[in-house]
Amino acid sequence: MLKNRFTSLRFRSVRSHLYGLFLTTIILLAVLLSVYVLISPPWLAHESIFLFISMYVILATVIALFVGFHSSGHIIDRLSHLSVLITQFANGNYKSRVHFNEKDEITRIGNEMNELGMKMQNQVKSLQRMAEEKAEFSKLAHKSAVIEERQRLARDLHDAVSQQLFALTMMSEAALKQIEQQPELAKEQLTEVVKAAHHSQAEMRALLLHLRPVHLSGDSLAVGIAKLIKELEDRSKIQFVLTIGEDLELSESIEEHVFRIIQEAFSNILRHANATEVKLSIKKHPRELFVHINDNGKGFSVDEKTNTKASFGLKTMQERTEELGGTFSIRSRLEAGTYIDIRIPC
Repeated sequence: MLKNRFTSLRFRSVRSHLYGLFLTTIILLAVLLSVYVLISPPWLAHESIFLFISMYVILATVIALFVGFHSSGHIIDRLSHLSVLITQFANGNYKSRVHFNEKDEITRIGNEMNELGMKMQNQVKSLQRMAEEKAEFSKLAHKSAVIEERQRLARDLHDAVSQQLFALTMMSEAALKQIEQQPELAKEQLTEVVKAAHHSQAEMRALLLHLRPVHLSGDSLAVGIAKLIKELEDRSKIQFVLTIGEDLELSESIEEHVFRIIQEAFSNILRHANATEVKLSIKKHPRELFVHINDNGKGFSVDEKTNTKASFGLKTMQERTEELGGTFSIRSRLEAGTYIDIRIPC
């Protein structure tokens, strides 16, 4: 911490002023000594030289410290404004601007940052316009999407549920044969059967979730999500806590994308999280739409994802968010649940 202070901009400014004071003192001392040696005027004695240099060093040191702190403080404030602007851009607030009255390099950088924000804002508008066009095209291609979805569900049923049901059958038959001869072994096998049945049930719920309409079918985002949660609560033991802002007025394309993102998140939770409570919060701020999803499930290591289906679902959610010019972030730890934050510029 102390090392960082000594390398800060304010310390560098003070140090440069003190360095200038040192050089000036050396030059003055050299000039006075040269005059004393070469000319030796009666008014110039070594006592007066020492007194003058001492008073000059004391007074100039105070002035150098004051000027160094004062001048660097103004520069630091302006750089702080630039840092805040960069943070706003990173959070998706591309309407933020900085304004400086000075005519120097920092003002030039600020103006360039303002132009960058304007360009990024225009790009977000273009992305959202493309998303609206994509939503219209998606509606026109709905029939072919339904056929493709059915084929995918058929593959998932064969790859996941069908194989698990076959395994359940084999383990059940093996347990029946061991009930009389080895009851302890039969008990262990039946325990595995129960675990496999729960897993198959979760897979089936997730597949049924994907059987819902791809679009909101005329409903608002709040109504569509409420219906989705009602169906999930009827089919599972998960408790949902929903918080939606009252002034949630969004374009149709943003509502469709957000609905699909939330649907994909719920599907991942049903399949992999083993959670009992899920919280969903959707709020609209002046410049962005904020979506927060968290569950109390078993969690996972974000840096070491090994579940291909879960990774694919997260990637799909991130791609849908980026199509709207938004940011997608996820935090999770083993046995500590999962937290998803989505920010979409409005």
